[in-house]
Amino acid sequence: MFNAKNVWKERMLSVLNGLLEEYGLAEKLTIEKIIVEKPPKPEMGDIAFPMFPYAKLFRKGPPQIASAAAANLNEAFRGGAAEEAGPYVNLRLERGAAAQAILDAVFDEDNDFCRSDVLRGHRVMVEFSSPNTNKPLHLGHLRNDVLGESISRILAASGAEVYKVCIINDRGIHICKSMLAYIEKFNGRTPEDAGKKSDHFVGDCYVEFNKMLKEDSGAEDRARELLRRWESGDGETVALWKMMNGWAVDGIKETYKRTGISFDKYYFESETYLRGKEEVLKGLEKNIFYREADGSVWADLSAENLDKKALLRGDGTSLYITQDFGTAVLRHDDWPFDKLVYVVGSEQRYHFQVLFTLLSRLGFDWARDLRHLSYGMVNLPEGRMKSREGTVVDADDLIDRLRGMALTEIREKNREEALDNAEDTAESIALGALHYYLLQVTPERDMLFNPAESLSFNGNTGPYLQYMGARISSILKKESTKNDYSGAALLSGDAEWELLKTIAAWPEAVSEAAQSMNPSVITSWAYELSKNFSCFYHECPILGAESAALKAARTALCRAVLRVLKSAFSLICIPFLESM
Repeated sequence: MFNAKNVWKERMLSVLNGLLEEYGLAEKLTIEKIIVEKPPKPEMGDIAFPMFPYAKLFRKGPPQIASAAAANLNEAFRGGAAEEAGPYVNLRLERGAAAQAILDAVFDEDNDFCRSDVLRGHRVMVEFSSPNTNKPLHLGHLRNDVLGESISRILAASGAEVYKVCIINDRGIHICKSMLAYIEKFNGRTPEDAGKKSDHFVGDCYVEFNKMLKEDSGAEDRARELLRRWESGDGETVALWKMMNGWAVDGIKETYKRTGISFDKYYFESETYLRGKEEVLKGLEKNIFYREADGSVWADLSAENLDKKALLRGDGTSLYITQDFGTAVLRHDDWPFDKLVYVVGSEQRYHFQVLFTLLSRLGFDWARDLRHLSYGMVNLPEGRMKSREGTVVDADDLIDRLRGMALTEIREKNREEALDNAEDTAESIALGALHYYLLQVTPERDMLFNPAESLSFNGNTGPYLQYMGARISSILKKESTKNDYSGAALLSGDAEWELLKTIAAWPEAVSEAAQSMNPSVITSWAYELSKNFSCFYHECPILGAESAALKAARTALCRAVLRVLKSAFSLICIPFLESM
């Protein structure tokens, strides 16, 4: 695969080690010590090598090293022109040869340009979403879901074997609150009776409970009594729990299907918390944990600069962290992983510090391979959302709103008749807008989701990228000749060259995104590619090129852009559209 940076890193290593020998210095550099940068302006070259890191080793100023290195690089190697630029060596690649190499790599049938092997042999489990069965998915879940799905796809594209899991939080007092409201306020109704999506119906029950609580402080005690009945296995209580959880899970899975989210396995807290209790009691027997006078079980984590942590209540019932023990152990039993990544909000950072520490104490060697990938809060401009007050923006409602806005745009532009199905297209635009907007921000940052801004067809948005994909598809429909890029050396103009360099950077972008677990690396690259294609499209006639060879080469360049753009869309969960 063509990688100009790697090729010239090796060459610069050879030149610098040659200079060390020439100066009578015994030290040698390794490839890891060679730093490659992108010049701040295209006119400064294609690749830059800073000489600052080598001043002490060479016992010379960076400009002196740069001057000697540039001269030797030009003398020893072809395919590029090096020049000193103060403390830098700037390199200009020979465009024709590089263009041929880039297109060869993109269209190589034996080696997938859009995949790499950097993580081959790694088994990575990714946990994300983690919904509660007392409410539907909301905007915060949408960020979690697309982040987890995107990271899973990026890791897989980098050669890892990926296993996607979801923990359904289907037990606890919050579930019983919805159950109590159903018993006392909904009188045996069903989602069908109410004309509601099933998870939304359960969410209405949860909101209703909090209204009840404002007028009746005893509602909390009655909900706790339901929890006690559930934990004791009371038949009527368990039957209601199964029915309402079934409604919630069925509705949540519909939203997953709609948004392109999938899992290899679902875990349920009701099935894992008992295993967690077993592990805590084993730790108690080994004096890893201790029991307080009230019967509760605790861990003292002061040696790790953490607080004391309750693991079991005095009545023997489990806490949130208890089921996390059981879930982690069961997962490793089911699918032994090299790494387990928890995609969970940043407010849970301390929780995972404690969890990983306790699992290590219990003797699980794989605990060192656990990672919490935290992400920031996401809200709408209207303000913070609160589930219990019913101010949460349901995922389905938000997507419906975006789809309606996209459909209005289609109709206002009189594009409805040109599309096979305007509503399906509007749905795809809505998902593209939503997913791109949520992923373009680095995970750890809080963000505001602006629906109208996300749907813009101009600027750094999903619909802008989708429009570029549709425009390229339209061009290629008009040119049905075979893929002939034998004239690739003709692609030497500035706009063509910037586009080619962006394509060549794709494997590196995927690798960086995988190693940092940051999909915004992909969104940034895709936006740069789209901008550069727009510049190329306006500056370089494609079907009207001045020669048949140039027309074929530019058409092949369009095909290359489309191939890598489709790959990027897949990794960031954006539907591809041939027409808009």
